Amino acid sequence: MKHWTLALSLLALSMTSCEDYFGSKTDLDFIEVPNYGIREIAYVPIQPAFDGFVHPTDICIGFDELIYVVDAGTQEIICLDESGTEQGRFSVPGVKTVRQDRRLDLLAIGTHDTTINGVAYTLPAIYRINQTVPNGYGLNYARITHKTVHPFYFKSTFSTGDANAEFGQIAVLASADPVLNNRYYVTRRGTLSNNANQGPDQAVVLFDAQDQYVSPISVTTSAGLFTNYFKQPQGIVSFAQPPQFTARAGDDFWFTALDANQELKVQQISLVETPFGADYKPVVSVPNPDRTDRWVGQPGLFERPVGIAMAGDQSRYLFVVDEAKDSVYQFTANGLEGIPPPPASGETRYAKVSFGGRGTGPMQFNGPVAVGYWRQILYVVDAGNGRVSRFKNTLDFE
Repeated sequence: MKHWTLALSLLALSMTSCEDYFGSKTDLDFIEVPNYGIREIAYVPIQPAFDGFVHPTDICIGFDELIYVVDAGTQEIICLDESGTEQGRFSVPGVKTVRQDRRLDLLAIGTHDTTINGVAYTLPAIYRINQTVPNGYGLNYARITHKTVHPFYFKSTFSTGDANAEFGQIAVLASADPVLNNRYYVTRRGTLSNNANQGPDQAVVLFDAQDQYVSPISVTTSAGLFTNYFKQPQGIVSFAQPPQFTARAGDDFWFTALDANQELKVQQISLVETPFGADYKPVVSVPNPDRTDRWVGQPGLFERPVGIAMAGDQSRYLFVVDEAKDSVYQFTANGLEGIPPPPASGETRYAKVSFGGRGTGPMQFNGPVAVGYWRQILYVVDAGNGRVSRFKNTLDFE
């Protein structure tokens, strides 16, 4: 045994006698050193887009966690699941936009044909649609339970100027108080300066949960109280967004304006309690050049912001779609454009993720008119291309 041990020791010594005791050092220069820099933060398309529409004009993420698309070309509301599989459809005259309240009723803006003093008119109308029956739920069971026709929700008389009014969009409100829950705002545009002391046609109008007219919204600024604060209002969104159990209560809202002469086309309005009562006041968005170059209240940033949406998750991202610029803009809850970089990245400036441009490519649009956000998926209604495009941020891929 001793002879075998001695032989092995001599063999090992002979093999290392020309090198260091532990062998020669291996050259590792051929290994590429990993780059740990920040990956690009951007929205990327999810294919395929939802298509098959004639002229889509709106999208709503419901409190039932389904997706509702309005096809004005067929005058239908179409319900889809997250995969894009159709769950049902329902016809509404002249429908152009839809929202869902927390009772899961749909509120659709459409039209109503009537004859007044022998003259035919097509008037704007809000349709309440109930989808629930004892043995089922969905658009296949839907029925209209109420119709609000302009201007007869606040007066019994009619003038020819009333025919020029139109409703824009609806924002549903949440509240812990059952009486205040499911109230909703409606943007209204028209040519009359006032309607029998019920406020101007250029207005945001409040309805209660039973579709009864409450009042137009007056706004208080440092210059005083304005009953005509809104100029060509179109898009509107509240903070009450799905999922149902985290819908934020309150009367605050964002709105968009189409008035070409108005520099600030996207604003936040907050209901503020004062010693003299509650006042609606504009919230001034403050720029932060250390974080980003643009903010939602930047004068002249938008041209025709027709659609607006808010994320219902903790991010509270705000999305604005500009029909004239064929683009989608994304802002943080405090109005700064972009997405904060990951905490460990060492970066301080927000990553600008707004995108768009005219075309048919997966990142391009042709007259986008509406936007929605649900479970980290951004939905854009691309009316000119007849589709609903889907996008996801690179930070949200696991």
